[in-house]
Amino acid sequence: MMTDPIADMLTRIRNAARARHRRLNVPCAKIKVEVARVLKEQGFIKGYKVIPDRRQGMLRIYLKYTKDSVPVIRGIQRVSKPGRRVYRGFDEMPKVLDGLGVSIVSSSKGVMTNKDCARIRCGGEIICNVW
Repeated sequence: MMTDPIADMLTRIRNAARARHRRLNVPCAKIKVEVARVLKEQGFIKGYKVIPDRRQGMLRIYLKYTKDSVPVIRGIQRVSKPGRRVYRGFDEMPKVLDGLGVSIVSSSKGVMTNKDCARIRCGGEIICNVW
C-alpha cells in the first residue's frame, strides 16, 4: 500500500531525469494529471498523456532536456506530506530560488503555481517545489 502517491510520482520524475530517460509512466490520478499540466505550462516537461487501461490508467510524462542533454528539472521536492500538510495564504507563498523555480499549489480554484495564487489572491496546500 502506497501512502503518498504524489511523492512516488515526483521520485519517478527525479530518477528518470537523472537516468536521462525520454519518458516515464506513473499510475494515473486526477491530482497527478493536474501536477503534470502545471509542469508542462511552466516548461519543465515536454508533455504528458493519459493512457487508459482496465484499471486506473497510466500517466505518461515526456521529459525535457537542453541541447547538452541536461534535464530541465534540476530539482523537485515534496513539501506537503500526508503526516504534515503545509498550507499558505496568498500573501505567504514561498519563493523558490528567488523566483527561478515554482511551487505547485492545490487551492480551491484548482492546481496552480505560487505566482498564480498570489495574482488571484488565493492560498492553498503547497504540493511541491520545482526548479
